[in-house]
Amino acid sequence: MERGEKIKALLASATARDAVCICGWIRQKRISKGIIFFNINDGSCLAGIQAVADESLTGFEELKKLAIGSSVRVRGRLAESPGQGQKYEIQAMAVDIFGDCDEDYPLQKKKHSFEFLRSIAHLRMRTNSFGAVFRVRNAAAYAIHEFFQENGFYYIHTPIITGSDCEGAGEMFHVTTMPLESIPMTRSASGAMGVDFSQDFFRTHAGLTVSGQLEGELFAMALSEIYTFGPTFRAENSNTPRHAAEFWMIEPEMAFYDLDDNIALAQRFIKQVTARVRDRCSEDLAFFAERIDPTLMDRLDAIDRHDFEVLTYTNAVRLLKESGKAFEFPVSWGMDLQTEHERYLTEELIRKPTFVRDYPLEIKAFYMRRSDDGRTVGAMDLLVPRIGEIIGGSQREERLDVLKEMIRSKGLDEAVYWWYIDTRRFGTAPHAGFGLGFERLLQYLTGMANIRDVIPFPRTPGNCEF
Repeated sequence: MERGEKIKALLASATARDAVCICGWIRQKRISKGIIFFNINDGSCLAGIQAVADESLTGFEELKKLAIGSSVRVRGRLAESPGQGQKYEIQAMAVDIFGDCDEDYPLQKKKHSFEFLRSIAHLRMRTNSFGAVFRVRNAAAYAIHEFFQENGFYYIHTPIITGSDCEGAGEMFHVTTMPLESIPMTRSASGAMGVDFSQDFFRTHAGLTVSGQLEGELFAMALSEIYTFGPTFRAENSNTPRHAAEFWMIEPEMAFYDLDDNIALAQRFIKQVTARVRDRCSEDLAFFAERIDPTLMDRLDAIDRHDFEVLTYTNAVRLLKESGKAFEFPVSWGMDLQTEHERYLTEELIRKPTFVRDYPLEIKAFYMRRSDDGRTVGAMDLLVPRIGEIIGGSQREERLDVLKEMIRSKGLDEAVYWWYIDTRRFGTAPHAGFGLGFERLLQYLTGMANIRDVIPFPRTPGNCEF
């Protein structure tokens, strides 16, 4: 089947009088003095292209009946357009109708709220805003793979179904084939009743992964530098604009890296991905700057112009206390920084992306390397304006005795992590890594305020359609 040219490529390379063929959907239509003007968009760019059909065209009467949203193929000649806002238009010589659109099509020519568009997530990608979002998402994913491939990293697929909880928080979705109305139970030696996982599909407790990090570390101990890029899941009952139950994570793991190396890599990574998205999606980003976030381009410019700030958690707490700001959550050493603290640091005090490092041991995961002071671990977070944390990482604990002690201190079962502990017995090495929440990066790149609006089909409490 003849599909036609992409509008993005056509507008970039065509000249007047070229014969063209375009497939797409009608976004706008008007009839004036026996001429039909309709704007066609194929999703390849923000702009559509106007097609002009006069009464001599075969099928003209059928074209007059076409509704907004209908799909067509237009063949014709490219001509300079006398209308404003467009350089070219297509003088139609033939129009094929693929699919008309019912009158109750919800995307008529008017402004729709993001809340409404979330309720029709199967159609919202046809709007200008969401077409731009998902083109940026595509460009960012491509740039992420480019960065790691160009720097000698190997792409590893870690399991989506896992028997271990990386974060130790217990917020996992359970995976089972047992009938929920009659789950088999068993009695332990102590007399306590519990689920009889021996009758389940995997013969053990299983869940959807919260992170591919632990499995990624295994490959880092063999291939030196690897990365994962895939979906992760958190059964956290949170309805904030920054949280979703299913989201995508990028997690590099590097042997022979320390925390300083980790921070340096994360900065280079963010700078390169941002630069390539800006290069490939300039029109879409300009749209976001005009319609969504007028500060967007200044924030993206700052990523290119400046090195990121690096400060310790202790200094971050000191700066927040000395600011005199009355926070909803009062600041004290040993607490986990809240979004209001992270944003105040990056938007008011430092005014650029900031790494905070060396967090208290008690509030971080078991796998982070314990510092010599006995109070902190070699952890780092990258905080950015408007979002807060978008990267969390650490130098991993490579010492066998300290790792086992950390597992026990967090109340975890050492036997569950036997395979992870083995890597500290067989050729252990210093290593580090980080995790980037892909959707939070996209929020930063687009200015979109809600994480639900940068993922194709958001999974949040009470919402699992499609």
